[in-house]
Amino acid sequence: MVRGSAHTAEECHAAPRRRGARLSHYVPYLLLIPAAAFVLLVLGYPMLRQFVMSFQEFGLAQQFGQPAKFVGLENYISILTDAYFWTVLVKSLLFCAWTAGLTMILAIGFSLLMRSAHPSIRTLMNIVLVVVWAMPLIASLTVWQWLVDPNYGLVNFLLSSLGLKQFEGFSWLASSPWTFYLVASAVIIWASIPLATISIYAALTQVDNSLIEAAQIDGADYWKRFHHVIFPAISPVVSLLSVLQIIWDLKVFTHIYVLQQSGGISSQTNLLGTYVYQVGISQGDYGSASAVAMVILLVTLVITGKYIRMLFKQGGQL
Repeated sequence: MVRGSAHTAEECHAAPRRRGARLSHYVPYLLLIPAAAFVLLVLGYPMLRQFVMSFQEFGLAQQFGQPAKFVGLENYISILTDAYFWTVLVKSLLFCAWTAGLTMILAIGFSLLMRSAHPSIRTLMNIVLVVVWAMPLIASLTVWQWLVDPNYGLVNFLLSSLGLKQFEGFSWLASSPWTFYLVASAVIIWASIPLATISIYAALTQVDNSLIEAAQIDGADYWKRFHHVIFPAISPVVSLLSVLQIIWDLKVFTHIYVLQQSGGISSQTNLLGTYVYQVGISQGDYGSASAVAMVILLVTLVITGKYIRMLFKQGGQL
């Protein structure tokens, strides 16, 4: 009788523990519900609305209350058969590859320099990077406009002082699309380097110095140590930053738009971001602009698809 009572008491204590274990299993998901609901509300609804508008004839009249007409794939067909759209798309992809690639190369170089620098120099570099990163975008664009001003810009003054008289009064933003893109890429890279550099440097601080010393003892030079020891350790961070940089640079808008207002030929210097703005806001064709935006989303997913699949695989292993 005593043994039966003891067994019953153990079962009574075990039942709450099992219920507590089951509840603790669902606690992380319950905690994620508010954040997930907020993201769906803030990002999901606008994207869904944009997707629906891409199949509608949605212009200024619909902004004033007239019902939108469903036109099926007409907006997509109109865009995909437009030679100008494909020109803008190719320019955007090349521009993105140039800016994102050069940003990551320079960021890795600066982070390695910070790792090898004296602590006081490293602190100074961190301060400079934070100041550059924190500078308001419009303020930095104003400074760049002053630098490349045709008559009073520092760039033309220095080049003319070196004997290059063809740069006297030269307009970097209006002479040709290529000089415009050169200035625009410099502005974007300059603004993107700080965050990438600081993030990669943080990853470098986690690299095991004993592995680097072992490779050095084995006779590996600096580039071999970087290729076989350092870069594999920081590659997850570099991959993530590369994907984010591609996404940011592919849909860049403010830099291009502001520089276009300073003399750029918008029809020849449009990228995807300004093209969507031109179609939607300037021309009032929100249906076609939504279709362009969905195409941009699809292109972005295709470009970053490999990394996204890798994230899902890593998530499934956790």
